[in-house]
Amino acid sequence: MISVKNLQVCYGQSVVIPDMSFTAPQGEILGIVGRNGMGKSTLFRALIGMIPTRSGAITLNDKEITNQPSYKRVAQGIAYVPQGRMIFPYLNVYENLISGVSGPISEAAVDEIYTLFPVLQEMRKRKGGNLSGGQQQQLAIGRALLTNPSVLLLDEPTEGIQPSIIKDISRSLREIRELKNLTIVVSEQVLSFVLDTCDNIMVIDKGKLVREDRRADVDAEQIKAMLAV
Repeated sequence: MISVKNLQVCYGQSVVIPDMSFTAPQGEILGIVGRNGMGKSTLFRALIGMIPTRSGAITLNDKEITNQPSYKRVAQGIAYVPQGRMIFPYLNVYENLISGVSGPISEAAVDEIYTLFPVLQEMRKRKGGNLSGGQQQQLAIGRALLTNPSVLLLDEPTEGIQPSIIKDISRSLREIRELKNLTIVVSEQVLSFVLDTCDNIMVIDKGKLVREDRRADVDAEQIKAMLAV
């Protein structure tokens, strides 16, 4: 599980996240939705350690990681799929998959990724830069999963992806959660993807969580109106 308490994140003197608290339990898919510029990516970069926090605490599986560098957070069990995917365009699919692994490569783990995303096996020798946006997203998720995380962070995973592939990614995330019982936290603007994928949905506005609903209780029209403001 991952827990955030009274988190404040700033860029210089500009406060982007003034005070945020939430918990995503083990085995839950949490969706954080909001318009552009509301602090979603800033939150995720703070969770993975790419930017410092001014105050507050981040706890992973009951261990505080607030001041740890990114590589130690990954070793503790956080994996991050950034906005834009950031795969290596001149490495092939297999090389991209194993690029984040520390230590011996488990071919059984690679085969598990191929089972989840069969297109990656078909294209394992193709350069990452020659994949479609949806294929690159699957590759980025597979690369993150090879670090054997307990918490998976995905920042805007549907960006630039066609609707049919978005549905495939939603299905794959639910399958990953069932297989591995890990926690998944997704930031998104596409409400339909969040409704298809997530157990719990929060709305972020100007760095603050302003609404929280279990999926069964979501008023989609109200959230759409909030995202359209």
